[in-house]
Amino acid sequence: MNRQGNRNRNRQGKNRNGQGAGRLTGTRTRGRRAAGLVLAGLALLAAACGKPGSPPVKGPKPEELPVYTVDKAFQLPDSPTWRAAKARGHLVVGAKEDQPYMGEKDPATGVYSGYDIEIARMMSASLGFDPKTIRFRTIASANRETALQNGQIDYYVGTYTINDLRKKQVGFAGPYFIAGQSLLVRTDETDINGPQDLAGKRVCSAAGSTPLQRIQREYPKAIAVAYDTYSVCVDNLLSLQVDAVTTDDTILMGFAAKAPDELKIAGKPFSKEPYGIGVPRGDNALRFALDDAITAHEKNGDWKKAYDATLGLSGVPAPPPPAVDRYPAS
Repeated sequence: MNRQGNRNRNRQGKNRNGQGAGRLTGTRTRGRRAAGLVLAGLALLAAACGKPGSPPVKGPKPEELPVYTVDKAFQLPDSPTWRAAKARGHLVVGAKEDQPYMGEKDPATGVYSGYDIEIARMMSASLGFDPKTIRFRTIASANRETALQNGQIDYYVGTYTINDLRKKQVGFAGPYFIAGQSLLVRTDETDINGPQDLAGKRVCSAAGSTPLQRIQREYPKAIAVAYDTYSVCVDNLLSLQVDAVTTDDTILMGFAAKAPDELKIAGKPFSKEPYGIGVPRGDNALRFALDDAITAHEKNGDWKKAYDATLGLSGVPAPPPPAVDRYPAS
């Protein structure tokens, strides 16, 4: 970006931090127009993909997704969550809807797709429920624990990092994947190459997320900005309202792959984020059953097939699956 562009961006940052006032600059207005063109272009590409209900460009192809064998003899009477699901005839699973390749909802069809969605589907099969019967429910990061505690969902699969603080509120099966926090910037950005460069920069993440908390705690000179979803953060990045988006590299890979001319990942991951399946705290029977299911699907090849058909489309090959942490009942 040229020096004039940098001056405009610096001026915008001052305005938003109370150090100056004024209307949106021409740079930001042009940025918003550019963002609109990019997002409109993505929508057009998705629409041009084929008949209604077709996956978005570079999205999962249904014919390449694994088919999971339903364990029709499965019983788990010690789990109140499983008994309630059995009585209603289907599972209710919390998920994300705005994370390309991980958890994404087609606004036209309402169909969810992505790696986390496949993990949820293979767990359903192991618990004795046809994956086609799952009722997915979008839950924001800040509301995951509440949704599990209140019984709104049976389990949650959505880039959900296992940590000790959350274990006090919910249970976790897994991990089924290890991600790492990273940074997404515009392709013309040269000043940000890692978290050490974030002083004075506006950095966006999801409210209630581990990545947001880490930025606030470990990089206090960064200006943290929070929204309910990462897609809103990316919109603000494209329209020059923030300088970077931070979350797990799995999520950022999807956004960068969908707009490679506009977005890129800066630097290397600077954390380890073990993804787990959230369950109601105290339902150890369900947690252990999901631990068993994760291990079984890793061994039979479903885990890698699901990755290759979803997150693998970003161009990053599947890593070795992590060891499941079957921690004691609490």
